[in-house]
Amino acid sequence: MGLLETVKDPRDLATLSGTELEQLAGEIRAFLITNVAATGGHLGPNLGVVELTLAVHRNFESPRDSVIFDTGHQSYVHKLLTGRQDFTTLRQQGGLSGYPDRAESEHDIVESSHASSSLSWADGISRARQLTGEGDRFVVAVVGDGALTGGMAWEAINNIAADKRRRVVIVVNDNGRSYAPTVGGFADYLASLRPTIDSLRTTPAYERMLDWWKKKLQDGGPAGQFTYKSLHAMKKGIKDWWAPQGMFEDLGMKYIGPVDGHNLQAMEHALNTAKAYGGPVIVHAMTEKGHGYAPALANEADQFHAVGIIDPETGEPTEMPGARSWTSVFAEEIADIADERPDIVGITGAMLIPVGLHKFAERHPERVIDVGIAEQHALTSAAGMAFGGLHPVVAVYATFLNRAFDQLLMDVALHKAGVTIVLDRAGVTGPDGPSHHGMWDMAMVQIVPGLHLAAPRDATRLREELREAVAVNDAPTVVRFSKGSVGSEIEAIERLHDGVDILARRPEGSTENDVLIVSVGAMSELALDVAARLGSQGISSTVVDPRWVLPVRKSIIALAARHRLVICIEDGVRAGGVGSRIRQEMRAAGVDTALNEVGLPVEFLVHGSRSQVLERVGLTAQKITHDVVAQVLGTKVPFARPLPGQEHPTTGSLPTL
Repeated sequence: MGLLETVKDPRDLATLSGTELEQLAGEIRAFLITNVAATGGHLGPNLGVVELTLAVHRNFESPRDSVIFDTGHQSYVHKLLTGRQDFTTLRQQGGLSGYPDRAESEHDIVESSHASSSLSWADGISRARQLTGEGDRFVVAVVGDGALTGGMAWEAINNIAADKRRRVVIVVNDNGRSYAPTVGGFADYLASLRPTIDSLRTTPAYERMLDWWKKKLQDGGPAGQFTYKSLHAMKKGIKDWWAPQGMFEDLGMKYIGPVDGHNLQAMEHALNTAKAYGGPVIVHAMTEKGHGYAPALANEADQFHAVGIIDPETGEPTEMPGARSWTSVFAEEIADIADERPDIVGITGAMLIPVGLHKFAERHPERVIDVGIAEQHALTSAAGMAFGGLHPVVAVYATFLNRAFDQLLMDVALHKAGVTIVLDRAGVTGPDGPSHHGMWDMAMVQIVPGLHLAAPRDATRLREELREAVAVNDAPTVVRFSKGSVGSEIEAIERLHDGVDILARRPEGSTENDVLIVSVGAMSELALDVAARLGSQGISSTVVDPRWVLPVRKSIIALAARHRLVICIEDGVRAGGVGSRIRQEMRAAGVDTALNEVGLPVEFLVHGSRSQVLERVGLTAQKITHDVVAQVLGTKVPFARPLPGQEHPTTGSLPTL
């Protein structure tokens, strides 16, 4: 039996010797490489925090002390040390989550995997500890240097630093990267820091002595005050020359580091020093993403930030490449558009390759801007660029647009800025779980005045609609697409005057059928399957792809009036989604055809494959067809309009009010 198998709880680490801890660190790395290679997941970040996580759990008492991981993708080591060592179904339905999960362990606190939020959690928890008489409990936040490019982190630091009694330890896991190398002024500042002696400087006795001398000198009249100011200036000058840490200390935070994050003894010493101080402290740990695994270190793009199934020996993928991804199609097309239009600029939030702006950057590096993990800033900066005569293309994961809604509404839309927002990983994403599903985007942007929203069904339409989007210069445009591979090309049998595509009429040639199926984006294959199944039941249908779902095209309303029932199939939440908007537009036009919104429930959907999640929520051809047949027959609401001579179905007598 190895040492790792004997660790069921962080308290089991207390009895291990230095040699045993080194052995344990090696076992953890070997475990991660073997197991994550078999399932896929976040490998590089976790290999980089083995000693750091061991040190945190050796020096603090979880769950009494709260340990928070920013983004959470680097929490695999934490899971192993808190009794979760079955990684065989990592990120699979029913298996271990790829992020902290309160349902899994009392040691997990923050489940959201959105970056830069951990310090606000730490601020809130530490305040609660003080107000409930438990101020002796520590809060430890492990935050990457990339996450510190997000403004929310600095808002939290500003509040944490204001109270010297708060027992908050911020461990900056500085590997110089988020997905890719960290950029910006803060990254340059961290790189400038040099080792310094902090043990004496952070002891309570040192602070008391300084306070005593400060009071004596300031109470000593003009001469004493002059002496204090002179000594303070000299001290600050020497410190800034030896270790340029002024940013943190100007904010009122004690700073320890940089510390070798792979030297367990050094990490424990730094954390012990921070713990003894008893107030807010930043511990700056220098780590290496992918540490100890040569294939990860050799991968310049992201050092195996996230991998699929790979050969653990070589790091090479074991699965044959599938069909082309949506992201790769976008990457090629936006680079080609940039070749043609010098006013096009790309904006990414620390995710150049994941969102497909890397080819654009290779051809025109001066026109692609990485703003760090700062989606709010990205949108408002884009509005400014549009005012200056450019057309920005902001590419983000759909789930991260949530963070910049105010900027989209008040800075971009209010000012009618020609900004294109490209949403990758829209809809159900699968194994990354609730906080990564891009399922809120369409409902969220419905209420933005003047916004245009496109949902391409295949690669050809993605290229086409992207070009149409960047041609709009007086309003925001959004183009959204799914995660993974692009499906087969689906050609329309007719394009209507306002750009709506007719994908199928069953029976062929008919113009007035039973059911109008409005297919949004990648749901077109499902919609056509439903139409075929309805046909086998003797129910006629028309399948349309609006291409641009906002604003709602008039031809959709006209078609709705000629059908007995409308269903809208989308992979966004039903509440306030595309179907809801079409129904409102139908009512405004006096069209009383019943409409059924077929989409995602307003729930946090746990991880699983995309197909598993869709099946779980009833977005399958069989379930949709079953419901539509019942609606046409008048046994399930909303009822289809009755045929001539038929009575209108009823659900029973009206309730007594």
